[in-house]
Amino acid sequence: MFLFIGAIIVLGSVIVGFVAEGGHILALNQPLELLIIGGAALGALLIANPMSVVKKLMTQIKGVLGSGMKKADYLDALVMMYEIFNVARRDGLVGLENHVEHPEDSIIFQRYPKFLKNQNAVDFFSDTMRVIISGSVQPHDLEDLMDEDIEILHKEDVMPGTALATIADSLPGLGIVAAVLGVVITMASINGPPEVIGHKIGAALVGTFLGVLGCYGFVGPLASSLKHRTLDMKQYLSCMKCALLSFHKGVAGVIAVEFARRSLPAEVRPGFLELEKACNEAKRR
Repeated sequence: MFLFIGAIIVLGSVIVGFVAEGGHILALNQPLELLIIGGAALGALLIANPMSVVKKLMTQIKGVLGSGMKKADYLDALVMMYEIFNVARRDGLVGLENHVEHPEDSIIFQRYPKFLKNQNAVDFFSDTMRVIISGSVQPHDLEDLMDEDIEILHKEDVMPGTALATIADSLPGLGIVAAVLGVVITMASINGPPEVIGHKIGAALVGTFLGVLGCYGFVGPLASSLKHRTLDMKQYLSCMKCALLSFHKGVAGVIAVEFARRSLPAEVRPGFLELEKACNEAKRR
């Protein structure tokens, strides 16, 4: 929602200000300038990055249109882990094997569809539980293992945003390229009437305008938004890490998820009573 609101404010402010100063809005309608800048930017993106990063960039841009991580998502994750830990307390670690070996078939995980759709989170939780079930790793080693996993996943998630930020930085330069091409065309018609030459120069300058506006008004902020979303994912996995590490140390499930709850920032942290109520409801299922 804020993505569209921000884009409307940026575009609206520029156009209204231009028109209020006496400009003609149709003078900004230069699709070929946009083709030069946009096509060159897309080509540069493909040159600079492997296809895996480009595909992930498309996926992340779609994700920006969503709501992101909310308090309810963290609450679901905490309650899900509480249920899993209770199974271990009741049936032993062996009772967890069916859940972590085939998460998509687990009756517990199926209650939390948003978690199941997050493949990185599912893999992180399931793989860590497999290590815990094996019983052959010390808590400090498990913590190092999870930290390494989180850091690698975060680096992979940051790459598309970094690639987009690089393209944003190149847009003013590509706008100048479009403007220079416009000047070349203008020089070819230098003997024409002043109004024709003025029109061609104006079209060339629109190229510079589009490049700068695209960089600072749209693509740059979008790249920043992608990076914020990757921090949300790192925070989500770090929350799981706290619970898993506490559980591996022998802490009761309800206390393990409390450790995880305390690791969250205030804006997405469920209250103590809120978590307790949700866990009690899950216990009655």
